[in-house]
Amino acid sequence: MSDAPPIVVTLDVMLARRKMRSRDLARRVGITEQNISLLKSGKVKGIRFSTLARICEVLDCAPGDILQVERQDRS
Repeated sequence: MSDAPPIVVTLDVMLARRKMRSRDLARRVGITEQNISLLKSGKVKGIRFSTLARICEVLDCAPGDILQVERQDRS
């Protein structure tokens, strides 16, 4: 098990802010709706930088707007 804090995917929040559906994002990015769904649920182990860049381009955001580090207290 890794000591790295988990990465939380907030893609659904950005989609809501942009009033865009997952299917529209998938089509514009060039990936499947299933992959968008897996990404939104956090059930992926990684994402290609090129895919992340395209998602950010389409949503007019930065990676930090859809990927966040979940900090845990280490008391």
